[in-house]
Amino acid sequence: MGRGRQRGRSQRKHFKESRENVWKRPKSDAPDNAAVADKPTWEPFLTDNPNFEEYYKEQGIVKAEEWELFMEILRKPLPAAFRVNSNSQFCDEIISILENDFVKSLQAEAIEGGELEAIKPLPWYPKNLAWHSNFSRKEIRKNKILERFHEFLKLENEVGNMTRQEAVSMVPPLFLDVHPDHFVLDMCAAPGSKTFQLLEIIHGASEPGTLPNGLVVANDVDFQRSNLLIHQTKRMCTANLIVTNHEGQQFPGCRLKGPSDNLPINQLSFDRVLCDVPCSGDGTLRKAPDIWRKWNSGMGNGLHSLQVILAMRGLSLLKVGGKMIYSTCSMNPVEDEAVVAEILRRCGDSVELLDVSDKLPELIRRPGLKTWKVRDKGGWFTSYKDVPQNRRGGVIVSMFPSGKNLKDSTETTQENENGGVQDECKETENSVVDAIPDEPVVEISDLPLERCMRIVPHDQNTGAFFIAVLHKVSPLPDFQEKPNPRKHSSKKNADSTVKSPPEEAVVSANTEPVESPVEKVQEEDANSEKDDSLVEPEKKNTEGETTITEEKEANPPSQAGGKRKVPMQGRWKGFDPVVFLKEETLIDSIKEFYGIKDESFPLYGHLVTRNTDTSSVKRIYYVSKSVKEVLQLNFAVGQQLKIASVGLKMFERQSAKEGSSKPCSFRISAEGLPVILPYITKQVLYTPMADFKHLLEHKSIRFPDFVNPQLSQKATELVLGCCVVILSDGEEPVKADASTIAISCWRGNNSLAVMITPADCQELLERLAERTPKTGGGSVDGNNGDSVAMETA
Repeated sequence: MGRGRQRGRSQRKHFKESRENVWKRPKSDAPDNAAVADKPTWEPFLTDNPNFEEYYKEQGIVKAEEWELFMEILRKPLPAAFRVNSNSQFCDEIISILENDFVKSLQAEAIEGGELEAIKPLPWYPKNLAWHSNFSRKEIRKNKILERFHEFLKLENEVGNMTRQEAVSMVPPLFLDVHPDHFVLDMCAAPGSKTFQLLEIIHGASEPGTLPNGLVVANDVDFQRSNLLIHQTKRMCTANLIVTNHEGQQFPGCRLKGPSDNLPINQLSFDRVLCDVPCSGDGTLRKAPDIWRKWNSGMGNGLHSLQVILAMRGLSLLKVGGKMIYSTCSMNPVEDEAVVAEILRRCGDSVELLDVSDKLPELIRRPGLKTWKVRDKGGWFTSYKDVPQNRRGGVIVSMFPSGKNLKDSTETTQENENGGVQDECKETENSVVDAIPDEPVVEISDLPLERCMRIVPHDQNTGAFFIAVLHKVSPLPDFQEKPNPRKHSSKKNADSTVKSPPEEAVVSANTEPVESPVEKVQEEDANSEKDDSLVEPEKKNTEGETTITEEKEANPPSQAGGKRKVPMQGRWKGFDPVVFLKEETLIDSIKEFYGIKDESFPLYGHLVTRNTDTSSVKRIYYVSKSVKEVLQLNFAVGQQLKIASVGLKMFERQSAKEGSSKPCSFRISAEGLPVILPYITKQVLYTPMADFKHLLEHKSIRFPDFVNPQLSQKATELVLGCCVVILSDGEEPVKADASTIAISCWRGNNSLAVMITPADCQELLERLAERTPKTGGGSVDGNNGDSVAMETA
């Protein structure tokens, strides 16, 4: 979900979530009279735009009798919504708190505000995991009575147990039918809430204690927004994620020419694609009211071509049999139905629009439109034939329901089966009606666009969203598009037509696998990025470290047979390289120190760093089998993927003096602990509830100060360095699994100190307080320490 790079990104930049629903008065409007200087310089947004009202009345998005209610709801602040992480250690407990505490404690405030319920689960979201509040985010922040609820939401969001996300934004991943072994591409992923959902689905459907065989590739064109995406998704603590930074319409296919004996995959393709494209964003008016004053019909027209080419690129990367979601947070049919209609025309029978009306029956949605109009420069057009020649650069034929230039068609006659002639515009099978001379032609699409769905705000007190589910049933067809009259730069609104392919990149001398020319064209476009487009606004990586600039290759690839050389056979500018860690001495020291057996949890081949100098590596990341295979392919094809983040941070170099000289200088990160915990056999300390809570409360305990005196001796027996403290109600070791509460700690000379964030300490203390019996006793309320390992933000 998002808006265009030139307009929408600046809108989001200036409208921060922490900012009140007001807009600063321009300097030119500032009062000159000192007598009125004490008047406020802030004023409420105007929730009115005559052009917006005229446009959507004409388009028939809602019925005339619904219009007043539609506008009334649009002018109200958007209620807050949030989703509980289904893979959270405390998922059931958080849902219980919502159901048994906040539903009741906030009820009086809801009634005072005229609402029947304060919070309630979204009826269409599975397992009561998503919740709707009848308070806006501003009300939750400012209302003193809601302060406890606000602090609860902030804390659980920070530690990854919950995600604050607009309700309609949660819908697309639910229709994608993701399985744990699927390769999933999120083409325009920032800020990352839907990516987080996709990761939840992949992990939730896999067997407990195992990593899924699938992965998610989350891509966004904007470098700074990619950092926001990384921050969001790292709360998931997953080794099955790659974050990339490409223009979606040029996302690389990473294809080898023919199979390789050394690589398990020879092309990067996906079982599922989420194509949530940049859009004008008028479906988010309730959340971002600054759009009211900025909105105009040209915003949607200007993004239409980019949306088409993004969707086509997504389909070219999709495997046959796979599904793709096309979605926007816009109500504009030029960005919605017109784009879906155009990609269906291009793809023919190779792609079908699925009817998913029987899925999520409690979700109120409306069918897609079959007819609409296009507005340009104050005028309305019902058919491309009516568009003046001088405006055909801004209004293109694919924006209309039929997608045809009917004026040119009617001038061309053809023989029918009986030897006669007929008007071609009458052959469109109900795509045109009222084709009377001198009368406007009203086009009605003959495609099944009613299978699309549009969510409008007043049906469920939400924002607006558009969703279409596409199924690729065969390779894309062999065809050539006519050139578009309007030429778009690849850096702006990409041309809606597929251009003739240049000579394809040579990756190897093997025979290339058979694919359609459309896929070849899209692949070529993906491989045609220029070096000067790789300079990023920030010269630091996602962890704030100084990046290594791109080095010139000593042996640049040569051109073979007159064909283009493979692009980007080196590192990307502004990005640290991705390097497999092959230092056996270092890996063996980690395995020995923590007692990890390679056959149960393989480290070789699964550890990567972002620094080619292994002697100064600060962080080591763990990648799943699927991510490992993609990285190997990426190296083989010349590092075409511009990777901003990969894998799960598993180990960090200890910078303290006492840590640098010990047998293992790397500690286990809090993010990586849940994954590696079941396989650690050394440096483990089992503590009862009283000492565990004491450690969390004070952040550090001197050995003589343990409540249980036996722990003092056991702690001194640990080797200096990182250790893992596991909550256990007994002295005997327990088998660690996905239900074990544990934290990373540092065993110093005389004390034990926690190595987790204050937020994680607070969250764990609150959850443990609910489990501790009121009578005390230091047990875990009969749960034998059962929960799952801690995740940190």
